Amino acid sequence: MKTRKTVDVETPEAGGDEARDAMGRPITPRRTEMRLGREAQARIGQQLRAMYEAVVNEGVPPQIEELVRRLSEQDDGAA
Repeated sequence: MKTRKTVDVETPEAGGDEARDAMGRPITPRRTEMRLGREAQARIGQQLRAMYEAVVNEGVPPQIEELVRRLSEQDDGAA
């Protein structure tokens, strides 16, 4: 479980500037944190894998293969 750092805050005087933390940064209200359940996370993972499976299976385009081959040859010649 992650722990959060707390900061001492000075509240502004009536009609004064906004509240600032110890470093002088404006303090913004915290957002409510929502977490997904295990089932939702698993479903999202399945959908992402299905989406990207086609991309992974496409392979590398010939022009990229050629570029990598030429760069590798340059590296081998410089060593």
